[in-house]
Amino acid sequence: MNGSRLPVPRHVAIIMDGNGRWARARGLPRVMGHREGMKTVREVALAAHGLGIEVLTLYAFSTENWKRPRDEVDFLMALPQEFLQTELENLIQNNVRVRVMGDPNPLPPHTRAAVEEAVRRTAANTGLILNFALNYGGRMDIARAARKLAESAVAGEIRPEAIDEAAVAAALSTAGLPDPDLLIRTSGEMRLSNFMLFELAYTELWFVDKLWPDFRREDLEAAVEAYRRRDRRFGGLG
Repeated sequence: MNGSRLPVPRHVAIIMDGNGRWARARGLPRVMGHREGMKTVREVALAAHGLGIEVLTLYAFSTENWKRPRDEVDFLMALPQEFLQTELENLIQNNVRVRVMGDPNPLPPHTRAAVEEAVRRTAANTGLILNFALNYGGRMDIARAARKLAESAVAGEIRPEAIDEAAVAAALSTAGLPDPDLLIRTSGEMRLSNFMLFELAYTELWFVDKLWPDFRREDLEAAVEAYRRRDRRFGGLG
């Protein structure tokens, strides 16, 4: 690098991993780790807002998470309602806009109602976009985008040769958002787990050993600072 520093990332995405291990290490049920992780969501969202980050995307529930035990899934489906009931007014006061991506159809009615209310009540806010990936999978999202574009081509609305990267991006559930500049994954695991596979093509990756419930404001600040010292070349020479 030439000594210059990158600006604060516009879009930070986080794979919030390690809730179950956090609980197991303390002799607690796995669900207690998820509840503790919910507290971290609040702290990190407010920290991102304070840092001037424009979009914070949190991997809340993947399309593969339905394979978990029924009681854990039921608890995870109750968490959005619990979180938004306690934090929505605070998010509104901080000018945070809630957004949700993923397939809402399999979600329980109470979960859908809670997130839809949060999206509606924060729609006019102009600060941080807090984007929850809920029943989301990167491969599913790309397949849905391909199907949408194919249907448009069959209907004569677009020409097949006009389908380029921009057209695919506009058909994804992240349409209108910048690609993530920084991806953080907690708990020491180093994989993407089917998260934003199209959008992460040139994202800077940051893996940290801390479990998600132990992740704090200073950890986000450290990740952002490390990002700002990197040299992003996007395949060029910088």
